[in-house]
Amino acid sequence: MPPVGTGVAAAPVAADPVAAQPLDAQPRDGHPGRAGATQAPVAPPVAEPLTAQGRDLLNRDLALDAVEVLRRAVARGEPSAPDVLADAYLDSGSFHAAAEWLGLLVERGYLRFAGRLGIALAEIGERDAAEEALRLAIATGETAAANDLAILLRDMGRDAEAVQVLTRAADDGDGLAVDNLVSFLLDADELAPAVEAAERYADRARPDTVVALADARTAARRDAEAEELYRLADELGALRAHTAYATFLLATRADRVHAEQHLREARRHREPGSAAALGLFLVEDGRVAEGREHLVVGATAGDRVAAAALAELDGEDPDDD
Repeated sequence: MPPVGTGVAAAPVAADPVAAQPLDAQPRDGHPGRAGATQAPVAPPVAEPLTAQGRDLLNRDLALDAVEVLRRAVARGEPSAPDVLADAYLDSGSFHAAAEWLGLLVERGYLRFAGRLGIALAEIGERDAAEEALRLAIATGETAAANDLAILLRDMGRDAEAVQVLTRAADDGDGLAVDNLVSFLLDADELAPAVEAAERYADRARPDTVVALADARTAARRDAEAEELYRLADELGALRAHTAYATFLLATRADRVHAEQHLREARRHREPGSAAALGLFLVEDGRVAEGREHLVVGATAGDRVAAAALAELDGEDPDDD
């Protein structure tokens, strides 16, 4: 969801990804599946050993290693490699490399990369260009990019616009936008609007809305209802179900045992911000070495909370350039 902070930039891919043909045959306006169009024969599955290796490295929080493998996969023309490489660049915090490479792809008409280009641009401080890329992503059907655009707008002090963007995305059926909308309103101490939004959009078919409603119930001090909703969100597979429930257990129940269990589940499910959350929990619990390992993982991926906590742990000033 939220874009994350700076990291070590890897070199962009040397091979031309378009020449290698790993992308769509009709990047801009083609609709090969529309009614009446001539259907090409279905090609047999293409073996993608390097892409599979890159995915495995990503799943093991080895994003920088994955970048190197996936660059080779792109050069070899493995069809899935560009999308996985884009994720690897972002997960490794290689935002300058991501912005350069994804910018080239978007310029050539591969607009499905516009949202990730916007994230990379935001992370290197190119906010105007990031806004343009994220709006392009939304305009071409990537509703989820509204979440990153809203975060960018809030960081730019344009809170009202951020809420409008999230409201439109929520109306379009994006459950994560509902979660972010409610979080934005609660952060602004707008309890009544947050509750109203959470109740309006709550839908079991969109599990992230259940987390939003649970957060609203927590803020309204309706703890028993909130806990039931957090458990339901977990069962339904909401994006940050375990992290949200752990936060509730710590703040409301002072239950560190079960909170740790959910934080570890959050890491297993790679929930956003889970490395920082678990790392901070372990440091506060006196398990500094183990906590530091998780903070390093989060900081390497650009998580600002993890980076600040790691800097403080190492006796550094996080505001120093």
